[in-house]
Amino acid sequence: MDKADLARRIRDVAYLEGDFVLRSGQRSSYYLDKYLFETQPDILAALGTCLAAYADDVDLIAGPELGAVALAAATSMAACKPFVIVRKAQKDYGTAKLIEGTPVDGKCVLLVEDVGTTAGAALAAAETLTAAGATVKRIVFAIDRMEGARENVDKAGYTFEAILTKSDLGL
Repeated sequence: MDKADLARRIRDVAYLEGDFVLRSGQRSSYYLDKYLFETQPDILAALGTCLAAYADDVDLIAGPELGAVALAAATSMAACKPFVIVRKAQKDYGTAKLIEGTPVDGKCVLLVEDVGTTAGAALAAAETLTAAGATVKRIVFAIDRMEGARENVDKAGYTFEAILTKSDLGL
């Protein structure tokens, strides 16, 4: 699936109009429902392949829970590299880990994320990975809403990339 087909598929299945409050707290007249596009096997496989193109120089893939876990798994399979899940908060049971999966200390990581507005969740995950001894090589979003994510990632000192932008989706 080429980039134009991918953008068209995502828009067809996940673009919603209305009055939405985003994770950032901002209001929007449209919403790109990550669960609607990440649960479509053709879209998920295509995104995994696109994201894996950024994984040549890393040891593992990371995805913040819950939205980017499917993307991290798809990227892991396409790149043949292990992945980890970065929790939002530590659980008070089981292993109580913030990062689930293989150890990250001393590893170079590709952090994948679904839809970027301000990059808040991605940056929190990057901080968690860094605190655990990993080096975040780059943060790659499936879709950039072009509302500050790039600027915030750059300001935090990470490399920003996006597979698609809202412009690619015709928004």
